[in-house]
Amino acid sequence: MMQILLDEGFQFGLGAFETIAVVEGRPVFLREHLERLKGTTDFLGISRQVEEGEVLEYLAAHPGFCGGLKIAVSGKNKIFLMRDNIYTEEVYARGFRAEISPVRRNETSPLTYHKTMNYGDCILEKRRASQAGVDERIFLNTRGEISEGTVSNVFFVKGGKLFTPELSCGLLPGILRGYVLSRYGAEETRIRPEELEEYEECFLTNSLMGIMPVVRIGEHIFGGRRTADRLLAEYRERFLVS
Repeated sequence: MMQILLDEGFQFGLGAFETIAVVEGRPVFLREHLERLKGTTDFLGISRQVEEGEVLEYLAAHPGFCGGLKIAVSGKNKIFLMRDNIYTEEVYARGFRAEISPVRRNETSPLTYHKTMNYGDCILEKRRASQAGVDERIFLNTRGEISEGTVSNVFFVKGGKLFTPELSCGLLPGILRGYVLSRYGAEETRIRPEELEEYEECFLTNSLMGIMPVVRIGEHIFGGRRTADRLLAEYRERFLVS
């Protein structure tokens, strides 16, 4: 039985976590996840760290695992958990339906920029999205600009060029967001929901979904998904094929 000690992580949300895609026992972007995890634990003043070797040792004890590995760290705890990947081929085929959340993302809070256990807004809004019959809700910041999804970063395509909200809009810099930025040269900018009609495509990223085409946000329907499909195929070929 796993023993969890009561500390500030479980009393106040002052803990850090990462969710890493695992394909046949192989973690994807492991070093990037651990670097971000260390950045968050340093920010929170947590001395407990996770080393690459212990992650690989844990996965070696579960050969062939495919899904997500969640690592949670707080002042007195270090937890490894495995979970299924819920993003099926059927979901990719139809694409995500999203809507704008009535909850605003606080771009002035330093917690916004770290993956901490202060995750209540995201979980509750993700549940409400499902109850509303959509796949994701998109947060605006206090200035009314698009920031991120409840569990994803958001990208748009216009004239063959990629755009994504800049970090100052109040968002977690995702691992897959960083991959798309570095590989495809997306432009970081400020985007308001009334400007959605200017873009031909939209897609979301996170470590388990990879790259997910979006067919609509609210009432706005995106006319294409060619770029998202191409980037998803290239991502799979590069990282998910043994």
